[in-house]
Amino acid sequence: MKFSKLQATGNDFILVDARNAERNWPKLAQIMCRRHFGIGADGLILVQDSNIADLNMRMFNPDGSEAESCGNGLRCFTKYAIEKSIVDKVSLRAKRSNLCLAIETLSGIRKARAYISEDKVNRVQVNMGLPEFKPEQIPITLTTDVTTSRSSSVIAKNEVTKQSPIITYQLTVGSYQLSVSLLSMGNPHAVNFTSDPVANFPLIQIGPKVERHPLFPQKTNFEIARVLNRGEIEARVWERGVGETLACGSGACTIAVAARLLSYIDNQVDIIFPGGTLTIHWDRVGEVLLTGPVEEAFSGEYPI
Repeated sequence: MKFSKLQATGNDFILVDARNAERNWPKLAQIMCRRHFGIGADGLILVQDSNIADLNMRMFNPDGSEAESCGNGLRCFTKYAIEKSIVDKVSLRAKRSNLCLAIETLSGIRKARAYISEDKVNRVQVNMGLPEFKPEQIPITLTTDVTTSRSSSVIAKNEVTKQSPIITYQLTVGSYQLSVSLLSMGNPHAVNFTSDPVANFPLIQIGPKVERHPLFPQKTNFEIARVLNRGEIEARVWERGVGETLACGSGACTIAVAARLLSYIDNQVDIIFPGGTLTIHWDRVGEVLLTGPVEEAFSGEYPI
C-alpha cells in the first residue's frame, strides 16, 4: 500500500489514497503509527471520495479511535491531495498562487486554501468553522455549577450569544486545581492558562487524567498555555487518543478562542508549540482561521 508521511509544525501523519481501498483502518492505524515498530505518526489520514465536497478526509489516532477534526491533518491532507494530483483540476502550473478545496470531515465541511510556490504547497490556511460552547456539543457532562462570564469585556452584543462560553470551570485532577475553558472545535478541548512557562507543567502526568476525566464522556484534548503578549502564546498539548504532540491545529484554535474571550489577545495571535508556530485569526463572531506551514517527509510502500 502506497503512503506518504507529512508533517505540519511537527504534527506528523501517514496519508493514504483510500478512494478504492477497503481495510481495517483502525487496526492499521494502531500498527502503522507505532514509532520504532511502524512508520510512526500522530495519525493515519485517508483520502476518500465525497458526494458533498471535493474530497472526504478520515483520520484515525494511534489508538485506533477516529477523530472528528484535525486542523494540522487537514493542512497535510490538502498538500497531499494537490501534489499527488488527486484533485481533478488543471495542472499546478496553470493555477494561480493559491487553490481552495472543500473537504468533508466528521465535524462538517472544512475549506482549505493552499498557497503554492514552484508547484509545491508550502502553506495552508484552514477554515475550522465556528467554535461550539454548548455542553452537549463539546460534549461535557456537568454535575456542578459552572462559572461563565457575560460581562461586556468578554461577550459583546451580537457576538457569541447562543451559549455563554464556559471559560473558568474549576477542574480537580489529583492534587491539581485547574481553571479550564471548555469548547469544541469539531472535537472536545479543555485549555488551562498558566503564568509559568509551559515547559514546567507536568503534562505527561496530568494530560491523561484530564483526557479521561468523567466530565468528558468522549474524552478530551487538553492544552496548557501561557500568554506572552497580545500577539503570542506559548503552548503544549495532550491529544486525545495520541498523547503529547509537538503541535495541534484544533488545539491552537481553542487556545486562541479562549484567550480572545478572556480579552488576553486581539483578533490574531501566533500559538507557539514545540513543533513550530501556528497563526490563528478569530473576530469573536465568525469562523476560526488556522494558517501554518506543511511539508512532506517521505513516501513509500507499506507491506500488507
